[in-house]
Amino acid sequence: MTPIRERALEAATELVGTQGIRALTHSRVDAHAGLPRGSTSNHFRTRAALLSGVTQWIAEQETRDLGAVLTRQFDDLEGFIDVFSAAIELLTGPFAVRTRARYALFLEAASDPELFAPLHAQREGMAAWSRSLLVSLGAKHPDTALRAFMAFGDGIVLHRLSVDPDAPVRESVAVAVRGCLAA
Repeated sequence: MTPIRERALEAATELVGTQGIRALTHSRVDAHAGLPRGSTSNHFRTRAALLSGVTQWIAEQETRDLGAVLTRQFDDLEGFIDVFSAAIELLTGPFAVRTRARYALFLEAASDPELFAPLHAQREGMAAWSRSLLVSLGAKHPDTALRAFMAFGDGIVLHRLSVDPDAPVRESVAVAVRGCLAA
């Protein structure tokens, strides 16, 4: 990836994550990235192409950054709670702006299957990983547990991003995981 393209995608993600989807214009991305006027449009001719590029970029960055956390080995329920808590803390801490951008793009892409594809694929991967772990931890009804677990994950991330950035994570994750396993 060229440095200009990468700078444009980083700036676009930051704009969406801090100012919302309406802030995503080629000229604003150029200005925010400190690029010459027209640089972003050389890589992304249309706004749809820019949205698609940002969506793919976010999915790639999250997969890379969370991969190290989510592939940690653990032997028991407490280890799983630790791993999942660490992922939530990353998404709502150091990567909060990018996570806000992802949520904004989820809403924008809801009616555009092509735009939604990278985020959907990433989410499906997370769901498959989570389901297999819930099964290995003894979930009595893994599909029901997975839906509740994913909803909980979205809820705590959204809560920390919008209402209480310092909300405790591990205690809430422990309650949710134990509840999902028991249901």
